[in-house]
Amino acid sequence: MHEITLRKCFSAAHNLREYRGKCERLHGHNYRVDIVLCSERLNATGMVMDFQEVKRLAALVTDKLDHAYLNEVAPFDDLNPTAENIACHIADEMAARLPDGVSVKSVTCWESEDCGATCVPQPGRRRKGKSR
Repeated sequence: MHEITLRKCFSAAHNLREYRGKCERLHGHNYRVDIVLCSERLNATGMVMDFQEVKRLAALVTDKLDHAYLNEVAPFDDLNPTAENIACHIADEMAARLPDGVSVKSVTCWESEDCGATCVPQPGRRRKGKSR
């Protein structure tokens, strides 16, 4: 198995619904996202995937979140915009864009230097509906 990792950053505001504490109020983060892709085989060039293509695909996902109020951006207009849900949303969106033979191993969404949440996707399953 081969793995590659891309780090992507974006800034966004949110508030946590049904949370008792200061994070229920509007606040922002400079998010850092680590996207780990894997493949059993390397392509003809000897890569899991070209980093330029991974960056392009990641931008398609994170640009919709960058400098946004997450509570107004789908799916977070319905789904609580926790670090866990953001990580799984990015994992799902990346998985839908990857070529055959490449999959998302994990996505970690860091909302601060020392607090992050990791999503490890289950093959064939997408998260839907309300959470937390």
